[in-house]
Amino acid sequence: MILKSELNARNKITAIGALAVPVLRYSFGIINWRTEVIKKIDRKTRKMLTTYKMHHPKADIGGLYVKGKEGGRGLVQIEVAYKAEIINIAEYLNTNYKEDQFVNVVKSQEITQQNTNSTIKTAAKIQKN
Repeated sequence: MILKSELNARNKITAIGALAVPVLRYSFGIINWRTEVIKKIDRKTRKMLTTYKMHHPKADIGGLYVKGKEGGRGLVQIEVAYKAEIINIAEYLNTNYKEDQFVNVVKSQEITQQNTNSTIKTAAKIQKN
């Protein structure tokens, strides 16, 4: 819907960052996203930008994700946002588990359950790569 609007290109990129990306970011710590799915979302976003003539098919992809002040478009890369969000959640769980009883419950659950997808373990894998 954002790309169909009559906004100029700069405002469309800003709207995507302000309206569409937060919807995904909210779910990053709750839903266990696979990396392939996140990369597919990025590809689909670039494809839609090309379809709506906001990005040339043969143009450099990296220019989309560079900040506007540095000469790019300033689009948020979903994969980078996912990794940052998971790392932030893991850091929050590691630093605040003594103060908040609910965080303490989540932290103890993540430690005791070996077979579940742990945010802390996922963050460790992301930081290792």
